[in-house]
Amino acid sequence: MPLKALLQRWQWTTLLAIAAFAVLYSLDTGLKAATGFGTINLQSAQTGAQFTQIFSAWIARQHSATAGFSLGFDFLFIFLYVYAFYYSAIIAREAFAPSKGLARRAANYVALVPLAGALADALENALQFSMMVSGANDNLARLAFVASNVKSVCFTVGLVLLVAALAGFFKLRMPKKEPD
Repeated sequence: MPLKALLQRWQWTTLLAIAAFAVLYSLDTGLKAATGFGTINLQSAQTGAQFTQIFSAWIARQHSATAGFSLGFDFLFIFLYVYAFYYSAIIAREAFAPSKGLARRAANYVALVPLAGALADALENALQFSMMVSGANDNLARLAFVASNVKSVCFTVGLVLLVAALAGFFKLRMPKKEPD
């Protein structure tokens, strides 16, 4: 992929991911203000009883609709952030490891970490939605908690890649120096 196209895709997916995050944050803040629990609270729940307590707080139709929409909308956010983080990794690789070698190979592997996080996030959301619809139990709650922790670690790696890509963006856009 040409560098110009890569940088444009990175900019668009990053901006759209930030916009999707703002929507999710707004919905979650309103849900938490109205019920005492937001969808973010599901990430720290470790037992079926904790999930049931949160779901019970959302029993009113408008709250359960908001929670369900947030969990569904999160799938769009996953799609956007995984591309933004993947493009971030490629930009960082091109800026800081342009030659073949161990650093470039490591950068290629690190680029896959956001994908692992997106898969864990999708599993987490699916488990949470399943428990919201069919009832929570401790086994699914523990599995959702583990998926949430894996996602959080991978998301943090993605944020580091995003910062590296920002620095790489400016490095790649600088004019090349002419040899003296």
